[in-house]
Amino acid sequence: MSVAADIKLFISVKKAWILVLAMILYGIGVGILAPMNAIYLKEGIGLGKGEIASIFAISLVLNMIFTISVGILSDKIPRKKIIPMAAAVVCAAGLLIYMRAGGYVSALVGMSIASAPSGMVMGQMFAMARNHFSKLAPDIVEISQLWLRASFSVGFFTGLLLGANIYLWFTFYGVLWGNLAGYTALFVLLLFYRETVEAPSKAVVKKSGEPFSLAMLAALLMLSCADAIRGLYLPLVVNEKFGNPELMSYIWSAQAVFELLFMTVAGYWALKYGFKPVILFAGLFALIVYLVYANVDYLPVFFAMQPLYSFYVAVLLGVAMGYVQRMFLHKTGFGASLYVVISQMASLVGYFLPLLIDGITPSIFYIPAALIVVSMLLITRTMLKERSSRKPENVQTL
Repeated sequence: MSVAADIKLFISVKKAWILVLAMILYGIGVGILAPMNAIYLKEGIGLGKGEIASIFAISLVLNMIFTISVGILSDKIPRKKIIPMAAAVVCAAGLLIYMRAGGYVSALVGMSIASAPSGMVMGQMFAMARNHFSKLAPDIVEISQLWLRASFSVGFFTGLLLGANIYLWFTFYGVLWGNLAGYTALFVLLLFYRETVEAPSKAVVKKSGEPFSLAMLAALLMLSCADAIRGLYLPLVVNEKFGNPELMSYIWSAQAVFELLFMTVAGYWALKYGFKPVILFAGLFALIVYLVYANVDYLPVFFAMQPLYSFYVAVLLGVAMGYVQRMFLHKTGFGASLYVVISQMASLVGYFLPLLIDGITPSIFYIPAALIVVSMLLITRTMLKERSSRKPENVQTL
């Protein structure tokens, strides 16, 4: 496998640039709003902590319901691009309501409409991409999925930087219009994209598919829960430890630097050594990082841990996504949507688990550490079970 040759092939695939650009621009739009959303609800609309939490929770539950429901139905639809295009229109309409919200009810309605269909965008975009590359460049299907996911991450981190500056220049409404511009760009680009509708052949599925494993799905859910806890509570813990909230921005920025490189490396390792061993290896990195967060008070060590955690995130967002999709190669819409729902469910559960520990303390990170340990045990058990099932039956001698 030559990285240079694969990149050249990836670039040469017809209409691949539309998928890449769509993911980047969509990521920018999402990233612009992400850091300012709760602030807008609090300062722009005047909602309290409980009201803000309930709006996020209700919107996320609706998002999960829409994502998995449409994922099941999408495999019966010959052309999937109508789904993310329709979702983009609905999300844009919701944003127009959201930016005019004057209280809890209107904010809930606006945010629900603006965010509930967003999982349909991610799920169906990756389903379309898998069909596209399976038909036009089957040798780089898996790595192409990782590069598209990395494209979204590049856009998202760009949006994070833009969001803060747009807020300073144009207030909250500039941020909301920036998010709306992301959906508009996605819609326009998909107008020019000609979708590949053929599903992978049975030969391809047999060669590159993965057996269905409920234990592995549970393990991936726990890994994602751990990351959700870290995403929500690490900024709070860093602020408590070091009294400097902007430090977290620098830690996030370090993640962006490594993520694209590590997604590529992890993708090739997964193809060479197997998806489960790479996920297991990344889980070990995350366990080390969480234990450091819980026990170390030296700021440089937090930065030193970032490359380890960036590798974990790259595997979680890229390799794990590919693994779930490979379970459902003849149901690409459902497979891609299921991964999105796992991530969404992890966020919902991960937000509430740390409430078991009083206050904002580093001890919170023992919870994701425990989740990592259990998930690693499940992955190891699955690998051993599959290995034993592949051994030839003992031949009885006469």
